[in-house]
Amino acid sequence: MIPGGARGPYPAPGNDLSRGRDGRRRLTPRADVALMSGYHSPQVDVAVRLNTNEAPEPPPQAFVRELEAAIAGIDLNRYPDRDARALREAIAVQHGVGAEQVYCANGSNEVLQSILLAYGGPGRSVAVFEPTYALHSHIARVTGTGVIEGERDDELLIDERELARVLTAGSRSGETNPVVTFVCSPNNPTGRAEPRDTVERVLAAAPGLVVVDEAYSQFAPWSAAELLADNAHLVVVRTFSKTWSLAALRLGYAIADAEVVDAMWRVTLPYHLDALKQVAGVLALRHGHATLERAARLSEERGRLSAALASMATDVYPSDANFILFKTISRDAREVWRSLLRQSVLVRDVSGWPRLESCLRVTVGTRTENDAFLAALAVALD
Repeated sequence: MIPGGARGPYPAPGNDLSRGRDGRRRLTPRADVALMSGYHSPQVDVAVRLNTNEAPEPPPQAFVRELEAAIAGIDLNRYPDRDARALREAIAVQHGVGAEQVYCANGSNEVLQSILLAYGGPGRSVAVFEPTYALHSHIARVTGTGVIEGERDDELLIDERELARVLTAGSRSGETNPVVTFVCSPNNPTGRAEPRDTVERVLAAAPGLVVVDEAYSQFAPWSAAELLADNAHLVVVRTFSKTWSLAALRLGYAIADAEVVDAMWRVTLPYHLDALKQVAGVLALRHGHATLERAARLSEERGRLSAALASMATDVYPSDANFILFKTISRDAREVWRSLLRQSVLVRDVSGWPRLESCLRVTVGTRTENDAFLAALAVALD
């Protein structure tokens, strides 16, 4: 007899248990999960891949050699350090904070998930400003958290009046105000970094945590990490996937008040961060100079690519990241995307996102990749 009176591995009648076409019994997922489409970025075999904002260059060979040597010293039969102490200490030194203020996970998306597992959930909500990174809303809904959506202004930045409306939306509707306010800076997919005074206004007005997602921080003119000392409700999220050229490893982290970090650890599965990630993260931080050099090269190439796009039949949005949002004028964006794909060039079609009609987003690649993209775009726009 199973505890609780159940007589088998299936839930009692009435718990959405049904029989499939093959006659076997199945339990349907949560009703809201059944309606979700998930988050997908097309991955097809092309010569030039400029759709996922990855670093176009591999990490330094010196780092690769160090990592190969370090792997030999990992006891693969043992669990990794559950607290990732060496990695957290290395990141803490990088930012001038205590290790107790650092949380590490499998990519910045798992960091976001841990925040929402700790602070979100049924009866609570988060605030986002569209268009923005789709995973903020998606992960919120996966954790059963409501989403309050605000609009950006004509320059695709957070509008002060809209900020006030969104942060008090719960009070007017009889529901809770957002427990987490997401600020993506630089914003994906639009590319602009939020001005410092805007983030300070968000911090002053937000009723809960303010999570500043800085996946592209090395390209931006400033970082919200500068405000951590005076704001215990601020969480800054970073990733190793972009300028560190380690997207394949899936490593991200958050810097926050120690109490916030402690809450995130409480909802984290044991041994969630494998030993290889931990070693790779520590070693990568020793090559910070190479990261800064790579970011500078990409920023220069971003300027060249933006100027070339502006000379074509496109409207180009300013960017503080390693990608550029542009609007096609003479042809439908979806048709342009298909034409590029036929020429073996893949960019991101964001024309279906809120307020981004006729828009595509291109990652800044190597000079050769960017030239191939521009040549293909010229054909697509002809």
